[in-house]
Amino acid sequence: MSEPRIRISAVRYANTYPFIYGIYETRFDRKAIIETDHPSQCAEKLIKGMADIGLIPVAALPEIKEYHIITDYCLGAYGKVRSVMLLSNCTIMDIKTIYLDYRSRSSVILAKILARNSWKREFTWKDTDKGFDFLHIHDNEAIVLIGDQCFAYEQRFRYGTDLSEEWYKLTGLPFAFACWTANRRLEDEFIKEFNDALACGVNNIPAVVAKYGATGMIRGDDLRIYLTENMNYDLNDDKRKAIKLFLEMMREI
Repeated sequence: MSEPRIRISAVRYANTYPFIYGIYETRFDRKAIIETDHPSQCAEKLIKGMADIGLIPVAALPEIKEYHIITDYCLGAYGKVRSVMLLSNCTIMDIKTIYLDYRSRSSVILAKILARNSWKREFTWKDTDKGFDFLHIHDNEAIVLIGDQCFAYEQRFRYGTDLSEEWYKLTGLPFAFACWTANRRLEDEFIKEFNDALACGVNNIPAVVAKYGATGMIRGDDLRIYLTENMNYDLNDDKRKAIKLFLEMMREI
């Protein structure tokens, strides 16, 4: 009797296209069950044992009893990322209330870290749910928004603050929003094949854009620029330092 296939939860945004491309192009999907979810759902599945591997927000790492960061890749950025935004119709100094994207964990914590350490402001923080209307807020309110919809929504607000760029200004480090994490030890051979599949996509961005560039909210050359100039996928030493610092600052708040 064969072993059950590994369950993998990936993020359902354009920044994950290279990973999805690599998984299917190398036919790695035949060795695993692939599902796409919002970042917070990826974390929930890994925490509850409903998945074996997840591309999970780094803020969720402490909630996993036994976590293993297993690949050389992550969702990260050096400076402006464009898909993690604080949007408002007034300046940061005039904001009273901030609504938090229910699909996010790391970005919500990042906003609170920046409020304390960079903007030196106290806000009223309010959670949202699936039915929340992010477009219609009062003049002294703001939203933390993640994902592809940032590209469409930012045009509807007078002010947009890129949270990854603000983190870079504060720390001099890139930000790692999510990393491939397992909730148990996996076979080295499986991890290597998975890592190679991810590399296939990360190293072939033109092919990724050709495949997905006419489908989602971010299209064509906008997608190419986003994946090459805004996103940075290597889980290098700088990003590992950033994860460590982020988790330390998260504990402080």
